[in-house]
Amino acid sequence: MEYEFLMDIVGWVGAAAVLAAYWMVSTGRVVGDSTIYQSLNMVGGVCLILNTLYYGAFPSSGVNVVWVGIALYSLSRRKTDRSTD
Repeated sequence: MEYEFLMDIVGWVGAAAVLAAYWMVSTGRVVGDSTIYQSLNMVGGVCLILNTLYYGAFPSSGVNVVWVGIALYSLSRRKTDRSTD
């Protein structure tokens, strides 16, 4: 399999994950701090980082690094909140 094609697939998977998360929260199927929402954002962001770095789209890479950071922060905070309950 050609590496460029693989990076395209990774990018599309990332886009689908981020859009699925957005659709789920926008339609009330999940709340914004839910594990599934933040996990989809994190996985989607990582995939998009890989894709945008490969293609040299550095501004998009930067946005996705922040996106993943927010998701990781939210997930870690959620885990901490649960352990103090």
